[in-house]
Amino acid sequence: MRLRNKGIVEDEHIQRAWAEWQKLREQDMRVPLWRVLALDQDLESELIFKEASLLYAFAEASVDQAEALAFLERHEDRFQTEAWDEMVEHFVLPIGIERDGVTGENKWLFVTHDPTRPEIHQVLQGLRLRRFEVMFASETVIGSLIADSFLGRNEYLEVLGEETAVDMGMSYESDDTVLDEEALEAEMSRSQLINLFEAALLDAVRMGASDLHIYPDADGQIVIQLRVDGELEDWRTESRFRPEAFLAVVKDNSTNVDRFDRDIAQDGFIQRWIDDTLIRFRVSVLPIASAQQHLSAESIVIRVLDDRKVLTDLRQIGLLDDAYKRFQEAIRQPHGMVILTGPTGSGKSTTLVAALHQVVTPKVNVLTVEDPVEYLMRGIRQIKLSHKLDLEGALRAILRHDPDVVMVGEMRDRDTAELAIKLANTGHLTFSTLHTNDAPSAVSRLYKMGVEPFLIAYAINIIVAQRLIRKLCPSCRIPDPNPDFGFLRHIGFSDEDIYGSTIYQAGGDSDCRVCKGSGYKGRRAIAETMLFTQKIRNLIMGSEDLVDEDTLRQVAVEEGMTTLPSAARQLVLTGETSVEEAIRVTGT
Repeated sequence: MRLRNKGIVEDEHIQRAWAEWQKLREQDMRVPLWRVLALDQDLESELIFKEASLLYAFAEASVDQAEALAFLERHEDRFQTEAWDEMVEHFVLPIGIERDGVTGENKWLFVTHDPTRPEIHQVLQGLRLRRFEVMFASETVIGSLIADSFLGRNEYLEVLGEETAVDMGMSYESDDTVLDEEALEAEMSRSQLINLFEAALLDAVRMGASDLHIYPDADGQIVIQLRVDGELEDWRTESRFRPEAFLAVVKDNSTNVDRFDRDIAQDGFIQRWIDDTLIRFRVSVLPIASAQQHLSAESIVIRVLDDRKVLTDLRQIGLLDDAYKRFQEAIRQPHGMVILTGPTGSGKSTTLVAALHQVVTPKVNVLTVEDPVEYLMRGIRQIKLSHKLDLEGALRAILRHDPDVVMVGEMRDRDTAELAIKLANTGHLTFSTLHTNDAPSAVSRLYKMGVEPFLIAYAINIIVAQRLIRKLCPSCRIPDPNPDFGFLRHIGFSDEDIYGSTIYQAGGDSDCRVCKGSGYKGRRAIAETMLFTQKIRNLIMGSEDLVDEDTLRQVAVEEGMTTLPSAARQLVLTGETSVEEAIRVTGT
């Protein structure tokens, strides 16, 4: 009632959380209702944690970032490394010491975003302090302290900076066309190259990057970039090292990659223990052209596969309510096909994994066919493809493997599509992906592949077209002081939308500790969900030479589908994203 009376939650949020809470109780999981509310993507979890903290008599701390950082630096040696690691893992940090007004003894002050957790007090009891107090501070503040303090240091970069910038092999003759393998081998053994590579992997994980890009530029320098929230950011440019030497170090540290092959595409993988977690990396190597004639240039892209980022709850994807309800309706069917469509990097795999976790129980046999297998999932048998077992062969074998639920990574051709759709038609719930721009065009794509219209019409439950849209930084976003009303109308906003809401834009504050000046922090999914109603099925069955995508879209909208542009506009009106980002992701 406290949260409701303060306007932090509405009745619909409480009803939704109550249903989830009841499910948890059935599984003998005792969780307060307010904690379930804090998981709702539509709510400000920090406000919920704050109210819970105040209710349980935990004071709110006023944290001065500079003073707290200085305190952490001064007391770095007060606790063992393992103790600091445990505090970071539980998001609790000391920010000061003050004299107790009653006893006169010194008291340590700790902050965390959720001081009601019992494990927090167990961690602090293990520090063997005479007196301490736990206070509330927002998760954003604590995350910023961790990132900016010694706790977020990249030890490989520190070592790299301490070493002198000696000649690392750049003094070779410009007309040298023969690569000296012995000289390259000697340079590869230099610790600076190893430290640079390990530092890049470490920062990629800690910054939440999805990909790490490494390539030589036109001047023969090594360029290293990270893709964070869908955008490439320059991480480091190095001119001290010979590009072939660094590229060879990366390839040498990758399994199944031959550093002596510089003219072919190669795929490999890497594993590292980072922050007490085993992180897997998928490596792709491609030869590229270079302005430096003597340089054997290659581009390396490393995909970061961090199982901690796997979402097991569809709510965490961030779908709008109508899309979420329609998606849930489709995956609760005993059979039929669920297709996700969108370009590379639109979050299809993440949504599929979350959807699979909604249907996995010990009573069903769930099989996946992926190439490659990215995230390992408990309770699911993930088939490993090889030169001896291709996708088509795996799908045929699956029919004899008593499946209940099947996921096909991607329908790339007619044979794969027909096998997947036949699985759905023979009583299996089947998930798969396609690369199309929207939901109606996925139907057209299958039709052009040669899949029979009756198979398309009666095997598919839903087609979900998805995009990932960046969210405005909540710390530095600003109201648009001069919105272009004519342009807003042109891209679909009504007068009621324009005059009834505040349009926000990216602040781009270079001093902002949350977004580091980018203006955006985090992403969420938007989707259009085309449920296969009888009217949609009849339209597909009536197609002769061509599927009418416009009519399909019109009927789907009439039956409740929110289009991608409309979903993006809703996020603009709620202040979660900007007009520019909505246009970038969905067009006009």
